[in-house]
Amino acid sequence: MVKVYIDGQEGTTGLKILERFKGRNDIELLKIDEDKRKDINERKKFINASDFTFLCLPDAAAIEAVSLVENDHVRIIDASTAHRTNPDWAYGFPELSPEHREKIRTSKRVANPGCYASGFISIVYPLVKAGIIPPYYPVFAYATSGYSGAGKKAIAAYESENKPAELLSPRQYALNMNHKHLPEMQKISGLAYKPMFNPIVDNYYSGMVVSVPLQGRLLQKKYTPEQVREALYENYRDAKLVEVMPAGSECVPDGFLTSNGLSGTNKMELYVFGDSEQMLLCSRLDNLGKGASGAAVQCLNIMMGIDETTGLI
Repeated sequence: MVKVYIDGQEGTTGLKILERFKGRNDIELLKIDEDKRKDINERKKFINASDFTFLCLPDAAAIEAVSLVENDHVRIIDASTAHRTNPDWAYGFPELSPEHREKIRTSKRVANPGCYASGFISIVYPLVKAGIIPPYYPVFAYATSGYSGAGKKAIAAYESENKPAELLSPRQYALNMNHKHLPEMQKISGLAYKPMFNPIVDNYYSGMVVSVPLQGRLLQKKYTPEQVREALYENYRDAKLVEVMPAGSECVPDGFLTSNGLSGTNKMELYVFGDSEQMLLCSRLDNLGKGASGAAVQCLNIMMGIDETTGLI
């Protein structure tokens, strides 16, 4: 039985990780006293007593937590953005390649991907690798997400009985073009330039769709949607939690792709729409599942050497 500690377990991601451990008899959860959860010495004690520690903390606190590790046996899974572009850390998206999976399996330091970044990278990484998207392509992406990823204050505001009218509408944000997921989106995907990214939060709890348009005239040669879909399928053919959907509109018979269609699951679906002139590539996932706690538990399972879907839907 492995000992697991969650530093920051009172946050949304920490609570969701706890939920996913219910019924598991291969894990012993180390629980800090509520009145000591910010005591640095108590946290240090729990981190070093664990086999695995999840960091569900702001960036600065996550960096501090790593500095508390004295026991070389401790393995860290960090859900913050602090270490996602650090080459010494494994990037926690095992389906991207056998190399990503192996680094996660053997590493003592794993950086859990961001939710928007997971959707974006799931599309762009394999297409850059296949030579379909050139590294210098002017990539643009937009995404719709539920409010659960916006933090405790935002969740409380959205769930208030007296919420203002503007919260009933989709809201664009990160309008300074400097969203915190952009560094990993660029680096992990292998892009030469920072992509342009337009996130939108809406009045529903969880689930997201990240969309990447492709203009055929800007590519090095013309590709059909089926060729693009095949490149994605080749990358994910053995994936248990990532599915490349059938080509064309038959996978959305009513003509609508809902952003909350995978809410409550740990799955990811990839779609290719359009024609060789204009394509729209979409990645649908739950921002709390494959985009956060589900991905973290999947990485834990791989690091433990057990079925990666253990405890996941």
